[in-house]
Amino acid sequence: MAKKIAAIVFVFFCTCVAWVILGGVTVDRTNSQDKKLKSAVGQLWGAPQRQAAPRVYYQTKEEQKVVRTTDEGKTVTETRTNTVSHHLNLESSDIKADLRLAHRKKGLLWYSTYNVGFNATYGVVNSTGQARDVWFEYSFPSSDGIYDDFTLSVDGVAEKEVSPSGGKVYKPLRLAPGQGAQVRVAYRSQGLDEWWYVFGSDVSQVRNFKLDMTTDFNRIDFPENSISPTAKSQQANGWNLVWQYANLISGIQIGMAMPKKVNPGPFVSKITFFAPVSLFLFFFLLFIITAIRGKRLHPMHYFFVAASFFAFHLLMAYLADHVDITAAFFICTAVSLFLTVSYMRIVAGAKFAFIETAIAQLVYLVFFSYAFFWEGYTGLAITVCCIATLFVVMQFTARIDWERQFASKT
Repeated sequence: MAKKIAAIVFVFFCTCVAWVILGGVTVDRTNSQDKKLKSAVGQLWGAPQRQAAPRVYYQTKEEQKVVRTTDEGKTVTETRTNTVSHHLNLESSDIKADLRLAHRKKGLLWYSTYNVGFNATYGVVNSTGQARDVWFEYSFPSSDGIYDDFTLSVDGVAEKEVSPSGGKVYKPLRLAPGQGAQVRVAYRSQGLDEWWYVFGSDVSQVRNFKLDMTTDFNRIDFPENSISPTAKSQQANGWNLVWQYANLISGIQIGMAMPKKVNPGPFVSKITFFAPVSLFLFFFLLFIITAIRGKRLHPMHYFFVAASFFAFHLLMAYLADHVDITAAFFICTAVSLFLTVSYMRIVAGAKFAFIETAIAQLVYLVFFSYAFFWEGYTGLAITVCCIATLFVVMQFTARIDWERQFASKT
């Protein structure tokens, strides 16, 4: 019996080594593809967008005297004129952002790409005591992005010629003291992973602010260092989120992280590295059942069963490149079950193959692997299953004479 157990342990060890190699290869393929493909997706679809609030300011000329001493002891005084920018707060911001999710798959990875429709109207007021040229400076979210149907208008009059410079658009507004203007900016664009609205690089004062965001997805997530909405309501196919403030001073920004699909590469590598636990529990239960039922299994039988387990992960590692991960999972399940059950039917009979073996494989290979789809509950699901298995085995083996079992030649 001791030699048999040692042989089974050796089979288990060899299979674990194979899984470690397969998992490492999958991780390497995933990382190498991500470095290459994420750049390609960014070029085709755009980068994460950070839409900054526009800057509003006026400029004044200030003369500055500079005193210089020459080598010959002469003192020379020069007068230079500097242009100084004076910041003005926006009087109001009424923004609408419509986010539409559009996942894109490249190789072993899904990327969370999206379309965004941006429409904002800003209130600008000359709060100084004299008429001035007030500058409205708008920055694009990304200098190399695509902005379709771009519109810049002042009090309903659209600018016919817009000339960006350095990723920005400048619009001078001639305003009398206390006079205001409504400046509208609108466009349609696309990005990757996250969309942000940024108040400013430092702590900013925001007056009469409202951002109305709509999504066509239900799994909403707010990135770190972002503000939660002040109101939200779920719609038929997404959410309506509202951020509204009368007078806010904050360095925190508004952000939305796009929902992520289960990525085939990381998913396959996780279940591959976890597979030794699955096989250990299966071998343990198979050993106990055969001891109770008096079935004779040679270590070579364990070897071929382990190979059918390994076939599940090997097939999935390469099938996930070509079909949906859920479809690949069930195809691999069917293949692995067929290999095991058809083999055990010949070795130990149809009843043992279709009941004990098939059920054990469904629990310890299929269920354990499927638990990785339940993000956040994977560990709990596996722990509950392990404890339930321990309880069942303890109950069924409590009356076994283990000294007699290990002394047996079977």
